[in-house]
Amino acid sequence: MVGATLPISIVELLLSGAIAQSGHDAAGHAAAAASHAAPAAGSLGAVTGTLPQWTLLIPFLPLLGCVLCGVCAVLKIRNKLPALITVACLAGAFAATVGAYMQTVGGSGGGGGGGHHAQAAVVKAWDWISFHWRDNPSPSAAPDFVANFSFYVDSLTCLWMLFVTGLATLIGLYASEYMAGDLKTAGYARFYAAFCLFVFSMACLVMGDNLLLLYLGWEGVGLCSYLLIGYFYKKPSAVAAAKKAFIMNRIGDFGLSMGLMLTYVQFGTVEYAKLFPMVQGYLDLAQHGKMSEIPWMVQVIPVLFTLGAFGKSAQLPLYVWLPDAMEGPTPVSALIHAATMVTAGVYLVARFFPLYLCSEWALPIVAWGGALTALLAATIGMAQFDIKRIMAYSTVSQLGFMFAGLGVLGAVGGASHVFTHAFFKAMLFLSCGAVMHGFAGQLDLRKLSGVAWMPGWKIVTLAMFVGCLNLAGFPFITAGFWSKDMIIGDAMGNHGLQAIGWILLFTAGLTAYYTFRVFFRVFAGPVEYHPGDEVHAHADDHGHDHGHGEHAKGDETHDGSESRHASEHFHPHAPGWAINIVLLTLAIASFLIIPLVHPFGKAENTGDGHGHAAAFWSATMVGSSTAGVEPPHAEHAKFLGMTAHEGAMYASIAVGLLGIAVAFVLHYVGRRTAAVSKADAIRLGGVQTAAQHKWYVDELYHFLIVMPLRVLSHIFHAFDKLIVDGLVNLLGWMPRGAGHTVRRTQSGVMHDYALRMAGGVALIVLAIWFLNTPAGDGDDGDAQPPPAAHASVERAEGVEGVRP
Repeated sequence: MVGATLPISIVELLLSGAIAQSGHDAAGHAAAAASHAAPAAGSLGAVTGTLPQWTLLIPFLPLLGCVLCGVCAVLKIRNKLPALITVACLAGAFAATVGAYMQTVGGSGGGGGGGHHAQAAVVKAWDWISFHWRDNPSPSAAPDFVANFSFYVDSLTCLWMLFVTGLATLIGLYASEYMAGDLKTAGYARFYAAFCLFVFSMACLVMGDNLLLLYLGWEGVGLCSYLLIGYFYKKPSAVAAAKKAFIMNRIGDFGLSMGLMLTYVQFGTVEYAKLFPMVQGYLDLAQHGKMSEIPWMVQVIPVLFTLGAFGKSAQLPLYVWLPDAMEGPTPVSALIHAATMVTAGVYLVARFFPLYLCSEWALPIVAWGGALTALLAATIGMAQFDIKRIMAYSTVSQLGFMFAGLGVLGAVGGASHVFTHAFFKAMLFLSCGAVMHGFAGQLDLRKLSGVAWMPGWKIVTLAMFVGCLNLAGFPFITAGFWSKDMIIGDAMGNHGLQAIGWILLFTAGLTAYYTFRVFFRVFAGPVEYHPGDEVHAHADDHGHDHGHGEHAKGDETHDGSESRHASEHFHPHAPGWAINIVLLTLAIASFLIIPLVHPFGKAENTGDGHGHAAAFWSATMVGSSTAGVEPPHAEHAKFLGMTAHEGAMYASIAVGLLGIAVAFVLHYVGRRTAAVSKADAIRLGGVQTAAQHKWYVDELYHFLIVMPLRVLSHIFHAFDKLIVDGLVNLLGWMPRGAGHTVRRTQSGVMHDYALRMAGGVALIVLAIWFLNTPAGDGDDGDAQPPPAAHASVERAEGVEGVRP
């Protein structure tokens, strides 16, 4: 515990002055009155229930796994014990999450949408940070700062932690086989230690009961992404990708940190149980259209949060780190893209949705940023050849859908798509990883074909097919279709943001195309394969993801002789039981969750984005939390002459099936080799080239940001070296130079010392003689009488009658 009782200081004066000029200037308004009132039971975000202490197992079991894996590394254990520890700890955390869910949402019936909140409980681990200012402060003095290591559990927390811990357990099991190539090295335990730390950090982020603990988890997942993306630390491209991810996230984290500090300045607390009841007053003003009465600082805080969310969830303009994260092992990609890191930004917006409703700028930024990111990433994904990189850009695009859903006041749709996307995106990445694992690192869709017809690849093919159906939004039978439809329907039902709905609808068609472009090229068609860069590695070394970013740039044409030659010297390695079990579990789960994101006749879909909120599980989970506040009422638009959701559903069915059909014609029909398809005959000139080069966004950033900073750094380096260091070195050189000169006198030769002593004596004698010799000696012409004689003469002249 960190505790302090501080006297009045400059810090207190600054904080008290800032508070006096911010939120407290709204005294007299209902919002200000609410911000000082004690939280009432049942109010927004207030703690209304209790949970047992075993709830702490959810975050601390992964932390225990991290410690035990570290011990394994120290003891140089070279077997699968770290994997067993990780899977056991994460499975225990998942079981504890299910228990917490039953204690809160499951036990209370979940409440419902529209602001009817179920239980919310705070489970305290220990006192963490507590700054107490002097006793009896003045009304304008800074309030106490309290941030305990405590965890806030409500339905939104349970929704996130259910898929975080559940999917992390499955990915950990998958990695036990995938990383087998590192089993005899220290990297195996290191991988699992960082893996467990990643889940612990995500648990702190999602479950923390205050912004400071959320920020700790926020920085923790950033650190773990750096460690895991750069797992192959001897590979320059992996190191560069890890640094890129860390730096881009730090840019976004600056916004979150500023928002955190402004939250304390404005509200005097960072604890959710105290903060959200204070927000309620401003929310009431927003719901009545009195936005001008809400202080500017309240409206700026969610904008700063959005910068942090866009960095962590890879949205424009901070998205460029996520595709490069493919340099890490495939289980890391699945963990980042599906279960943990990139969903953090969506969680932040959903958790503080009431605060976002109090800002005129925040939600439009979220909506347009998400929509434009979704479209941009989809166009890039269409032109890539590395199948993992295509899935990475699809993640960026789908995250754009989620943000757009939140931005158009569809918290249920956005959160539901997070939930469904976690399952099918994990399945897609792990399927691609199985292909990479078995084909010596090969990921170029121009060098693989007909995997479905090869022995041992049926489960991988099934999982990939189910994942592609969900990502493409195949109608009715996929969870991804229903969650995506909610978002597009919410956008089409918003009068002012229907343009976003059209962007998302068009993007949905592109998504269906590039998703099945991968499936038809890699899993369907003639059997042909070319091994990747790991073909010369040891037979058991299948765990490394080397070179998958570069081999896609190889030759685009291959003949049958090359295929036969490769087949004769290389045999694909089919996945084992661990990979197959995980993929099969995810494929089944992706169907089982469909009733969780759609009412299926339990209630009519009114098309207003809220009328169906209480009808199904994910809507209940969102509606029973702080994200379930009722947005301001507005007239809802129609689409295609129907309610917005109904019209959006039919439109999304049409564009989705069209995208799949185009992919079938261009990449399956008539294809005879892996490298050549009908799509090659379509030439779009510079547009196609630009899309393949990711619209030169990285190059633009390098030119506008990296190069100027590099030039500036060289200038500062020269100034530091020549001016700053030059002055310091000059002062250091002066005594050194003097010492160097004097040092030459110490030769160690006796007669040399005697000569110098004689010379010194001579100099002393000359100096004494010179100082004692009268200045006038030897100059008769200018000689003056001695002072005594001169005085005698003057006395003689003064006596009358005396002459000299």
